[in-house]
Amino acid sequence: MSGHGFHVHGPHDHELEHAAQHGGDRMTNQIAMFTAIIATVGAMFSYMGGATQANAGLYKNNAAIKKTEASNQWNYFQSKSTKQSLAELARDLAPEDKKPTYQAKVERYEKEKNEIKVVADKLEAEAKQWDEQSDQQMHQHHRWAQSTTALQVAIALAAIALLTKKKWLEYAMFGVAGVGLVIGGAAMLHL
Repeated sequence: MSGHGFHVHGPHDHELEHAAQHGGDRMTNQIAMFTAIIATVGAMFSYMGGATQANAGLYKNNAAIKKTEASNQWNYFQSKSTKQSLAELARDLAPEDKKPTYQAKVERYEKEKNEIKVVADKLEAEAKQWDEQSDQQMHQHHRWAQSTTALQVAIALAAIALLTKKKWLEYAMFGVAGVGLVIGGAAMLHL
């Protein structure tokens, strides 16, 4: 457009002006807006799905570390039990004047075993907590993945609805997107 009132534009500009003046094809505009919004929400849900999957792996790894630490404590407990058994045997076979020395060792090993058991039990409880958190994150991950999949199907239905101009596909698109949003809400609420 020049400053002297002379106006030239191409066919694309004409269609844009026509759509702006006459509202364009209502269905096309509605589906385009819907697709943009659902794609954005789907991207956020996809991110959350990836984050919860990563958390589940991290938590499972932490559980494995705690299980290994607990196993080490139980091995240590077992070695103290073996030493205690040997001290009891030595006490029972020793002359009377040596028995108090071996009895003191038996008592010391019993005390050490009890302390080790407390640590091992605590580590096993921590491992169980990490496992439970991992399971919760995987459940949530599955919800995010289901939601994202439903939203992707809704976007595909939107494209088909645009191409075919079928109203029932537009309704299906909204329905599937609604299902995806509900599942995403369930993921958000940890259901």
